[in-house]
Amino acid sequence: MTDTFSVLQRAQALLATGRAEQALTELSTLTANEVTSPYAMQLRCAALSRLDRWAEVGDAARAGLAASGPDPDLLLWLGRAEHEAGRDEAAERVLLDGLALAPHDVDLLCAYADLCLAHGQLDKAAKLVELAAARAPQAPVVYATRIQIAHARGDHREAQRISREFVGVHPENPAAHALLGGTSAARGQVDAAYEGFRQAAAARPTERAFAESAMELRVARHPLMLPLRPILRFGAIKTWLVAVALILLLRTAGLPVLAGLLGFAWLAYCVYSWVVPPLVRRWVLRMWR
Repeated sequence: MTDTFSVLQRAQALLATGRAEQALTELSTLTANEVTSPYAMQLRCAALSRLDRWAEVGDAARAGLAASGPDPDLLLWLGRAEHEAGRDEAAERVLLDGLALAPHDVDLLCAYADLCLAHGQLDKAAKLVELAAARAPQAPVVYATRIQIAHARGDHREAQRISREFVGVHPENPAAHALLGGTSAARGQVDAAYEGFRQAAAARPTERAFAESAMELRVARHPLMLPLRPILRFGAIKTWLVAVALILLLRTAGLPVLAGLLGFAWLAYCVYSWVVPPLVRRWVLRMWR
């Protein structure tokens, strides 16, 4: 006979260490009646979401709701699945149903805030995360949502500040380090970004995205990539506009020789930016392996 409690404990432990496939295998040992229990379905949804199998997340949440009736956590997973599928009106209805059952649920409030962010409703999203923060100011999902709101507002400094606070409160959380890596990268701080993703990858080696981001930033940290930091910090278009503006300014000022020299320098810089990164990436990948 299946020891349901032990199976659920093992599945939860596997999920905590990023081993979603193994968690699903563990859950598959439950009987037909046990597998549709709310908590078992919540774990199944969590594991499937880690694998980006969102259609199956929606199916699992619906099955759990059909078997056990309304449940805020399953409605949360169904709302997220609908959002991932691009059915945002359905996602909103589901999340509101969940909030009707649990109006102070932090995860539901933050999921609804994410949905609002996707539609540019920044003020509404901010009010929702404020409600969540009033209940659990140091919850990881609250930090993550606050960072997304700051990023959506274009306030990368604030996003990075919140990320640092997140890491300080939850130093064991891989997502905190990854978000610090992402917000640092948005500010062109390559070393800090690399360290964030490196620690995230070390804490959760099964998360391929963390390792890939760390590798790309390791490429960006190579000494040959230093001249390209302005592009990494400001973007190719802004850097190009500044260069063109300077060339035109020198011509307007009656300094065609300097404008020509700057034009040649800019052309050489462009060639450098096309040729060097692939070579550095190939070298770093060889060393990485």
